[in-house]
Amino acid sequence: MAFTAQDVKKLRESTGAGMMDCKKALTETDGDFEKATVWLREKGIASAAKRADRVASQGAVCSYIHMGGKIGVLVEVNCETDFVARCDDFQTFCKDICLQVCSASPRWVSRDEVPQAAADAEKQIYVARAKETGKPEKVLDRIADGMLKKWYEEVCLLEQAFVKHDEFEGTIEELTKQLSGKVGEKIEIRRFARFQLGEGVEA
Repeated sequence: MAFTAQDVKKLRESTGAGMMDCKKALTETDGDFEKATVWLREKGIASAAKRADRVASQGAVCSYIHMGGKIGVLVEVNCETDFVARCDDFQTFCKDICLQVCSASPRWVSRDEVPQAAADAEKQIYVARAKETGKPEKVLDRIADGMLKKWYEEVCLLEQAFVKHDEFEGTIEELTKQLSGKVGEKIEIRRFARFQLGEGVEA
């Protein structure tokens, strides 16, 4: 069953979920509005979206040391209550995020944190690469934007694919929304720091 942009808009207004999440839900359910609504709720996306404006000031600062002290990670994850901060699901999530930062080396939590100068410099590189393909001038910008999207997926924690994909196939943002739906509170990865022994030291 096909669906239209109007269907996506209607689902977004009904559930409070993001446009891309709604589009994915309708794709997964062959355009069935009711099934798409259930799909969003099962994923925790609809309920997580409605909690987006809440204040999450509780939580935990978690750490992870890898490879005999060669890599260290600190992550702050916030929730709304101390009760949720102490639950097993939240603690497991925090450990998984530490492992993600250790393994996938993100530079920022979200795309919003990426300095404009860094994004612009990266896009210039991709425009130059696109020119080398010999494609028409009018499509170079679109090609560069596609490359830039992949770059965001590499450097932004929320857009990265979860490294433990045998347990959850999706992005860190989707994993966060799933936990939010499960515990009934806003969950937010606030910040992280990754230290690698000898990083930045000239040999």
